[in-house]
Amino acid sequence: MKLLFYDLETTGLDKDKHGVYQMSGRIVVDGSIVETFDFKVAPHNGAEYDDEALNVGHVSREEISNYPPMEEVFPQFIDMLNKYVNKYDKKDKFFLVGYNNRHFDDQFLRSFFERNGSKYFGSYFWSNSFDCLVLATPFLASKRYLMVDFKQATVAKELGVKVDDVKLHDASYDIELCAKIYDRVCGKY
Repeated sequence: MKLLFYDLETTGLDKDKHGVYQMSGRIVVDGSIVETFDFKVAPHNGAEYDDEALNVGHVSREEISNYPPMEEVFPQFIDMLNKYVNKYDKKDKFFLVGYNNRHFDDQFLRSFFERNGSKYFGSYFWSNSFDCLVLATPFLASKRYLMVDFKQATVAKELGVKVDDVKLHDASYDIELCAKIYDRVCGKY
């Protein structure tokens, strides 16, 4: 089984208006971490920036504008994927794994492919992904009414994972939390 644990940081919440500025994760093949990645990326031309999103991510417009352009990062990302998946083999794909990724990150990642002129999103990834927000629900259902929210940090803490609140909303740290949640609710890879 091939898993792509990943998290994206974006300039806002709307995949049609906002862009990706950080992509982090790990590739797990048959239970072993075979590669990790952390790409900083300048969003596409015309991307809008929501100040609240930037504040949450502790980044500035100036900082993001100095990241490598999307057109440079996308081929690096694809080269990495190509090491583990044959996009022409319909039976060889990654499962995407994230936290609240079904409704957010997966959509932004698909848009990232489209903005780079690629029609191969579905050639790399199965249409069904693992969303750790959903996977954690049965484990915490009896405690949910006591929890202030169901954000990743809250869920991680409730599952006994130590959380460094200062590091939250950095994609490379968030994916570590996601993987620990996955381990607690699904078992190690």
